[in-house]
Parts: sequence; structure tokens; C-alpha cells
Amino acid sequence: MAYRTKTYIAADWDGDKAAVDKLKEWNDGEKWNLSFTDVHEATQSSDDSLNCSIKASLAKRMDMSKTFVLIVGTDTKTRRAGECTYCSNYSDGKCKTGHTISNDSFIEYECKKAVRDSENIKLVVLYNAATVDKSKCPDAIKAYGTHAAMKKMVNGTHQWDYQSVKTAMGQ
Repeated sequence: MAYRTKTYIAADWDGDKAAVDKLKEWNDGEKWNLSFTDVHEATQSSDDSLNCSIKASLAKRMDMSKTFVLIVGTDTKTRRAGECTYCSNYSDGKCKTGHTISNDSFIEYECKKAVRDSENIKLVVLYNAATVDKSKCPDAIKAYGTHAAMKKMVNGTHQWDYQSVKTAMGQ
């Protein structure tokens, strides 16, 4: 097994990009003590890859990671991207290239793999909200890891909560 040194960030990149960007900003900023190496900078897969190829690439990245961070937003649990039914090689319930059919979205796949690997990887679930609402969390991971809100209410407005995230990540 590879030596695990990196951090893997999983999220609905459409709906929760601001939360991902904030996490990276805290990591890159000099005044913050949050420090991690984003595994997604190590290897990429192209957007036109087959879903099964992308999942294989995700698995390689996860195998390099010591921490798995899932950012949960409004639509995380219901995202379907990554299911075989959305692949151009899927037809009549079969894969034209002979791969096994999977109805797991990319996020479901990542969560299930993280839980399977939980002896070797720290699980952190961050909510793009001021509260932890496990009903929005994918079922595969909702009972595992450290769950924390990324925001807090201050004078009636949501503000990013650096300390909550730092504590959840164990830093």
C-alpha cells in the first residue's frame, strides 16, 4: 500500500465550490494554521473520461490520502453524476466496454471507499452550513467520522467558521 500523505476533498463541485475554495484559501493563507496537501493537485482525470475511468482515478487519489474530507451541501446526497446510466457507453442495462454497472454517483463511490478504508484514512464531514444536518449527508458515511459545520451565525448572518473546520480536521 502507498504511503498516505495527502488530503482528499469530495464535494458537489457545482453547488459547494465556495466551500471548497474557502477550505483551499485557509490552507494556502499565511495567517491560517490549516495545512494539507490536496491530492487532486497530484493527478487529474479528464472530464471526457468514462465514469468507470474517473472512479479508478479517484480510487488512486484516495489511496494516497490520509484524510478524506466530504463537504456536504444542499444537493450532495442527491447528485447523480457518475452513475453508469449517465455514461455514453451505457445501453440497455449494459456497458458497451464490458465494465461492471454501478449506480453509485461519484460522491457515493468516494464515501463508500472512504468508509471501507477508514482504518487507514481519517474521515471528516464538513457541512456548508451553520448546522450539521445528517439528513443531507450520503447514507454511506453519515455514521462515520467527525462531522462539523463550516459556518456559524454572527449577528444574524452566516460567516465561515475557521476554528470549527480546523478542529474537525484535527489540526
